Amino acid sequence: MRRISTLIVAILWSAIAAAAGGHGQALEKANVDLANKTSLQRGAKLFVNYCVSCHSASFMRYNRIGKDLELSDEAVQTNLMFTTNKIGDLMTVAMSTTDAETWFGVAPPDLSVIARSRGPDWLYNFLLNFYIDEGKPTGVNNLIFKDTAMPHVLWELQGLQRIVHGTEETVEGGHATPDHLEIAVPGKLDESEYKQAVRDLVGFLVYVGEPAKLVRYRIGFWVIVFLLILLVPAYLMKREYWKDVH
Repeated sequence: MRRISTLIVAILWSAIAAAAGGHGQALEKANVDLANKTSLQRGAKLFVNYCVSCHSASFMRYNRIGKDLELSDEAVQTNLMFTTNKIGDLMTVAMSTTDAETWFGVAPPDLSVIARSRGPDWLYNFLLNFYIDEGKPTGVNNLIFKDTAMPHVLWELQGLQRIVHGTEETVEGGHATPDHLEIAVPGKLDESEYKQAVRDLVGFLVYVGEPAKLVRYRIGFWVIVFLLILLVPAYLMKREYWKDVH
């Protein structure tokens, strides 16, 4: 029975790893902080500048972003709205599905819940691991999602990376090392700055996947404060009721 249970667990973990799209590569933690409104604001700006031309977030409205991220309607209209002129509109794209399939081979997915589907760590590492591959129509490939149809839209920020293949293990005792990437063409940002930009973008996608999480965080703080205050009279009442019990 124990062997069967172990086998079932192993199969489940294999399925989860396959679904995550990783190729056995350890994922670097995204360390998303939803309490950091400034980071989420930067992520929103990156999303509308680099993503929303192809990817929609059709469950999210611009005015909801402004409310949750503490931005005025004027700030949202000036900095985040390039595909519509109505503050209450959804974050949709003008590109048709037919055109998308013609240009990319597959229509870019809606990103409303991509962070809940893939996970923030996967998205973070995906955006870090594009590399030059001249055999692909987009000119790039990805270590995390092999043969991706998505171009490296953030290349001007990160630059272009080339893959450095690791050595193979040999019978003479050579050591196998994993493939890794190195910068071939520098971008506008250095490594730490680019990682922070990607963290901001992923944080915004995590927020879009569940905007109510910010509300829960805010309500949760006051609930804890209320319970701590209530603890005092509850303790005093308990002591009063039990003072004559021996």
